[in-house]
Amino acid sequence: MSNLNINVKKKTTYDAIVIGSGISGGWSAKELTDRGLKTLLLERGRDVKHIVDYPTATLQPWEFEHRNQLPLEVKKNNPIISKCYAFYEGTTHFFVKDAEHPYIQDKPFDWIRGYQVGGKSLMWARMTQRWSDHDFTGPARDGYAVDWPIRYEDLAPWYSHVEKFAGITGNRDGLDTLPDGEFLPAYELSCVEKYFKEQMAKHFPGRHVISGRTAHLSEPQAIHYKQGRGKCVNRTICERGCPYGGYFSSNASTIPWALKSGKLTLRPHSVVHSIIYDEQKGKATGVRVIDANTKEMMEFYAKIIFVNAAALNTNLILLNSTSNRFPNGLGNDSGVLGKYVAFHNYRARISAEYDGYLESRTEGRKPSSGYIPRFRNVYKQETDFLRGYASGFSASRGEVRSNEGLGTELKNNLHTAKWSSWRVGSGIMGETIPKESNQVTLDKDKKDDWGIPLLHIKVDYDDNDEKMVRDFLEQFSEMYTKAGFTNIRTSDSKQAAGLDIHEMGGVRMGHDPKTSMLNKWNQLHLCRNVFVTDGACMTSTSTQNPSLTYMAFSARAAQYAVKELKKRNL
Repeated sequence: MSNLNINVKKKTTYDAIVIGSGISGGWSAKELTDRGLKTLLLERGRDVKHIVDYPTATLQPWEFEHRNQLPLEVKKNNPIISKCYAFYEGTTHFFVKDAEHPYIQDKPFDWIRGYQVGGKSLMWARMTQRWSDHDFTGPARDGYAVDWPIRYEDLAPWYSHVEKFAGITGNRDGLDTLPDGEFLPAYELSCVEKYFKEQMAKHFPGRHVISGRTAHLSEPQAIHYKQGRGKCVNRTICERGCPYGGYFSSNASTIPWALKSGKLTLRPHSVVHSIIYDEQKGKATGVRVIDANTKEMMEFYAKIIFVNAAALNTNLILLNSTSNRFPNGLGNDSGVLGKYVAFHNYRARISAEYDGYLESRTEGRKPSSGYIPRFRNVYKQETDFLRGYASGFSASRGEVRSNEGLGTELKNNLHTAKWSSWRVGSGIMGETIPKESNQVTLDKDKKDDWGIPLLHIKVDYDDNDEKMVRDFLEQFSEMYTKAGFTNIRTSDSKQAAGLDIHEMGGVRMGHDPKTSMLNKWNQLHLCRNVFVTDGACMTSTSTQNPSLTYMAFSARAAQYAVKELKKRNL
């Protein structure tokens, strides 16, 4: 019998386990298998194979039962997920439905999730910018959160590493607030986007309009063809899955690459319950998993564990990983686990019209627009709020048809298209300040269908965010006016936190185990063979889209983990 148990354990033992197959998990799996480790990749949702499992990727609008619109019944049953811009008839199969995976909102929070192989890397917005030292030194300089244990120079080579493999478009803009990277050719700005760029240089030196940096193969390189990916053809229906592999996703890129190594075992339908901690060895030895379909509890073992379940689920898993040594969650002597959660403020928007360049118009589509990096409080404190915001800038023209008249007149009007004036728009992406009161906790009584405690989310805006919204609307109204735009309209959506889909923190990095969970290698201070490289690790949020930074953290931590493993330090 003992030999039988040993044989069973051998079959469930790996060099490494990665929890979660989204953007960071895919990268962790790729880097660990590249370095020869036998790796188990756990995903709580179903399998989604590249190309094969994109059922709506090539459908035309008239091929959908509801012309690609959400039926009222779906909206009624899914009040949270229905708010997401990417949730429509062609994508419902990639999103978590509200009733299927409940959580408790201590403060209003719209938790947008995708439980399948690839996670949200299938539906993400694909904007990718590096952080700068202004971002990594921000907390120490401005007196909030805790000091990052790394600086830009620590991550710069890893940004380059992941950019080359993923494929990122952009120009070399020479901005210290937004470091240049390893770029494929950028998408060209429209004539009005270029005009606005010129106006900003004229009236607001230091406020830059650049081509947005995106994870699209504008001009594939040999490494991308090696992955089986092809050129982006600008369909801009990316959230349905791209059969060409034109944008980066775990499904099209890192997971197939890792599988080809022969070192990766992918196990979908695997809901992670907790991490197993061996008190005698003083380290984690494996992961408890509940089969999503059979509800059977099983255990898998490994020397190192990467937690990439997406920020809030990573917090949940660590909080649920209790033992005599860690009664409040794995590595949580400090009590900071689940606290200092932050996000991006997306509430403020502005739009306008422009009557110039009427001899030009936009034709076709492109997966990016203009981007305006942060310009507030960069070199000195100049406002009554901390930190700042970035924004997009887009300009386009559309066809206008009149539906007036009857009979022949109406028919002629509908057949006669006129071009509108140029329409321009921007939206805030503001940095929020991590606070102890913004936290997630586990419910003591309520559990989900797999016996795992429900997550309480208590995350909200504060006065700093309100001031930032007002400043954005004031500054962009002035910028739009100086550019000669008319019919300027501003709005504050008042949307709940979470709809930005950029939740971060709760397992933050730092120097001191008393105030942080992770060291500079994304390694738990108090359980050194467990690494966290998804959004949960973030000490602050900056104003950049965070996914590129998760990729770089994952690659960097994997290299370190393998080195330490070979030295027998883990």
